[in-house]
Amino acid sequence: MAKLKTAVLISGRGSNLQALIDYCQSENSGAQISLVISNVMGAAGIERAAEAGIVSKVIEHNSFPNRDSFESALTETLDSFGIEFICLAGFMRILTDAFVKRWHNKIINIHPSLLPSFKGLKTHERALKKGVKFTGCTVHFVREEMDTGPIIIQAAVPILSDDNAESLENRVLLAEHRCYPLALSLIAENRVAIINEKVSIPKSKAPGVFFLNPIE
Repeated sequence: MAKLKTAVLISGRGSNLQALIDYCQSENSGAQISLVISNVMGAAGIERAAEAGIVSKVIEHNSFPNRDSFESALTETLDSFGIEFICLAGFMRILTDAFVKRWHNKIINIHPSLLPSFKGLKTHERALKKGVKFTGCTVHFVREEMDTGPIIIQAAVPILSDDNAESLENRVLLAEHRCYPLALSLIAENRVAIINEKVSIPKSKAPGVFFLNPIE
């Protein structure tokens, strides 16, 4: 079976890109990363792509007069590579409604919280300020409204009594590196269905009944 031709859009270091690269290079991968696009010149993720032998392009958003022209360049490049699916991995640009509709159900994103909680930026600082006992990460399909869309997979990460934003971010990042490849794998294997804007994954397995934090 042909592998799902995937592009990864980045703006920075590309640690989630690396997790996706590692998955796609595995023997049983159902997807291949055919293109990496950065909107920032010199983003560290470009080097990760080069080391993996993946074609990368830099399309700087500030080289265009508006978002529409920037996204037209994105779409032209994606189409020229025959891209079928897009993963946003630290891509720090809000996409227009037109672009999202053009790639409806063909774009996913990872967010460092248990959506719908803590949408937007500074998620770890806000979780600590609220005093919640769990946070985590969410992989979801992209919709016109930011940080919404059908949820594919989530990972819960306990917040420790001595956590700060940096320590919490580091642990959530470990969960992200597990979740994103799994989500892409489920999609590439055609196991994901969207019904009434909710994701259904038949025959999927779940962990225990509940988790406590603290446990004593």
